[in-house]
Amino acid sequence: MKPRATFRGVVLRTAGHKPPVQPAAPASGPPRVRVGREVAGRGGKGVSVIRGLPLAPEALEELATRLKRLCGAGGAVRDGAIEIQGEHRDRLVAELVRLGYAAKRAGG
Repeated sequence: MKPRATFRGVVLRTAGHKPPVQPAAPASGPPRVRVGREVAGRGGKGVSVIRGLPLAPEALEELATRLKRLCGAGGAVRDGAIEIQGEHRDRLVAELVRLGYAAKRAGG
């Protein structure tokens, strides 16, 4: 069946046609742990966000408590990421590397 042209030359495909799905590449090497800074949705207040930790939720909470104590700041665990209030990226990267994670500073 030939695709039919519509308004402004946009071509609609038939309902049964789906684009081919590419299989996800398997992760190779250690997980990427990134420590970045975010201010979106926080009224201009910056937080340091740690993403990519391969830990269970309980272990993530325990690590968050340890890192909050290290920085002397508050924070939370949301959507598998640890958020620490304030700009503490360098201190957090140093502590995560000391704990054996391949952590890197993300962003500017």
